Amino acid sequence: MKNIIPVLNKCVLFKNISKEEIEALLNEISYNINTYKKDEIIALEESKCTNLGMILEGKVEVQKIFPSGKVIALNNFSEGNIFGEALVFSEKNVYPSTIVSTDDTKIMFVQKNDIIKLCSRNDKFLNNFMTVLSDRILMLSGKIRNLSYETIRKKVANILLEEYKKQKTVFLTLPYSRKKMAEMLNVQRPSLSRELINMKEEGIIDFDRNVIKILDVNLLEKCMFN
Repeated sequence: MKNIIPVLNKCVLFKNISKEEIEALLNEISYNINTYKKDEIIALEESKCTNLGMILEGKVEVQKIFPSGKVIALNNFSEGNIFGEALVFSEKNVYPSTIVSTDDTKIMFVQKNDIIKLCSRNDKFLNNFMTVLSDRILMLSGKIRNLSYETIRKKVANILLEEYKKQKTVFLTLPYSRKKMAEMLNVQRPSLSRELINMKEEGIIDFDRNVIKILDVNLLEKCMFN
């Protein structure tokens, strides 16, 4: 147990909880730790979700796999993050997507009843758990809103304006590749590239690799209404 406590201390669910408190909490629950190699499937779409997963090492990717074999990455989680937090409490507790390890990964699985026990034993754990749920709901709402825009330009403008609010600078360092950005916006990568070039030529933005500079915030906002 001792060797996982420093890692759990960085986990979102154990934020502001001392190592001594974590050790005491772990003594009250049952858990399993599984290891996965790179590209190994952790959970298949439509399989039962009976545990919450805490990533101790490595990274995982949430994927939507289509019958054609096409794969779209929906989300990525790294060490210290969790998955399955809402599914495990749902009446239809099945994975809506496939979860794959993108690195050698170690995951700690905790069952629903033990999550309830942790929430009842420690107010900070309960607060952290509710914060994670709230943040995920807001993130999902943002994705749904972005997908509702009918043109690629509106989708691009929306995501850049959101990053502008977060980063508070016109120099935006995007935390994902162009390929990931296209998947997030549900557009083809060549179409996204063409739109970015068009916006550059019109003096709205400039870009170099994963850094995008907003040249005119007002013009970028107008993209949302044209």
